Amino acid sequence: MAGPVSVLPPLEHPPSRPRLTPLSLAVFPRLATAALDLVFPALCAVCEARLGPRRRDPLCGPCWDAIARIVPPYCDRCGVPMPMREPPESSELGACRSSRGSSAGFARATLPGGGSEGPPPPAVCTACVADGPAYDYSRSAAVYGGVLREALHRLKFGGRRALARPLADLAVEQCGPSLPDGIAAIVPVPLAADRERERGFNQAALLAERVAQGLALPVRARWLARGRATRPQSDLPAAERSANVREAFRAAPAVAGRHVLLVDDVLTTGATLAECARALRAAGADRIGALTVARVR
Repeated sequence: MAGPVSVLPPLEHPPSRPRLTPLSLAVFPRLATAALDLVFPALCAVCEARLGPRRRDPLCGPCWDAIARIVPPYCDRCGVPMPMREPPESSELGACRSSRGSSAGFARATLPGGGSEGPPPPAVCTACVADGPAYDYSRSAAVYGGVLREALHRLKFGGRRALARPLADLAVEQCGPSLPDGIAAIVPVPLAADRERERGFNQAALLAERVAQGLALPVRARWLARGRATRPQSDLPAAERSANVREAFRAAPAVAGRHVLLVDDVLTTGATLAECARALRAAGADRIGALTVARVR
């Protein structure tokens, strides 16, 4: 007979890997970026200097800091910077109260009659008092010029899609706190089909995707479409831009009763955003805002 059966030692399990904590996961991208920078030094998309402290890839810290941000006070309706806040006359207040309440950063104004209780009156520029835009409110992050102008040109015409990330973040950081509540969705301004095919993307759609992430809102690109081709607005003088885009857009029935936020790269005359707003309004949109990275002075 065979001898006694020996007891086999228990199987040894390999030591478990250390569990990755959220902090350790967050460190990996930074380490990977640092390692890549050693081998392939990352350069700023605008000035082509080496990226360093305060970088907002693919913008270097100095270029990011050089952007001329727009801060309050600005018109509650069109977003244009205002030199000072003065309470509108009672008739103007009644005409403009439908736009929205006060923006963050405004001091409480004394209403005509001496009282200061209740919400402060909206600060509205004289142009909007006379003839406000087709949208209910507009916000822009910075003045179009210098570094920001170059960055937007390289995004749109140089194919530097990565620039959409920091530029959209700029819009969220500068304008997010002053946006009203109740926005149902982000709607990018549609690009003409031939130009989108030529460019390979719609810069407004790239910006809208990132803005939506920052504001925790959905993107609804199909809620607005171009109904006909138009000439590039940048090729036209200001007086011809409204006619160029008149009735160029159509909105989906899904916008009815909704508060939508249009997103585009630059506000120049506001003609394109205004025509988009008219199409949305005709389809039943309840409230329409506009958010751009830059605006022309």
